[in-house]
Amino acid sequence: MRLLLVEDTAELACWLQKALTQKGFAVDWVADGIAADHVLQSEQYALVLLDVSLPRLDGLEVLARLRKRGQAVPVLLLTARSALSDRVRGLNQGADDYLTKPFEPEELEARIRALLRRSQAERQGAQTQTFGDLLLDNEGYFLLAEKPLALTPREASVLTTLMQRRGRPTSRQQLYEQTFTLADEASPESIELYIHRVRKKLSGSNVSIVTLRGLGYSLECHPCD
Repeated sequence: MRLLLVEDTAELACWLQKALTQKGFAVDWVADGIAADHVLQSEQYALVLLDVSLPRLDGLEVLARLRKRGQAVPVLLLTARSALSDRVRGLNQGADDYLTKPFEPEELEARIRALLRRSQAERQGAQTQTFGDLLLDNEGYFLLAEKPLALTPREASVLTTLMQRRGRPTSRQQLYEQTFTLADEASPESIELYIHRVRKKLSGSNVSIVTLRGLGYSLECHPCD
């Protein structure tokens, strides 16, 4: 899952980015409200971690602009403001949750996963997704033929994107945008490596990744040989 972290305190941002990356998330970081507003107009994220007190553009104004554009991405506000009126204002502005600083990384991760589960359920109409032998549970983990499927974070990102678009073409650029952050030194061509690895792990099942020339890739279900 690709997240956007908007936080102007560099030390805290680096700590959060490292902690969340270790939990399997891909995390982009910007340090001010104008940068956040710009990147949210061009990039797609599963969730936004948004500090309220930001230079150049207040976090609540970033949130207001996001919702005015009709973007439904979940937003978790991070702030040192603990007054009830501040929390209510943020939620009324369109935030999905609110976490007061300081906080423990375990609580942050729990809130992120809860918001992602809710967002996924709203999009899919169910808490789990199945496609042939493959199942994606509401925690974001895969089962293949009822057994856990061991995937690296980037492999899981590739398969999750294909699962959500199963039966439809997904371009290499779309997979790249959901797998790598803006800071990663990688090109869209590097997606081919992860496609190859995931294909091997799906081998023997009735689910496979099909290459569609000129279009990208598609997750397809077919009878086992």
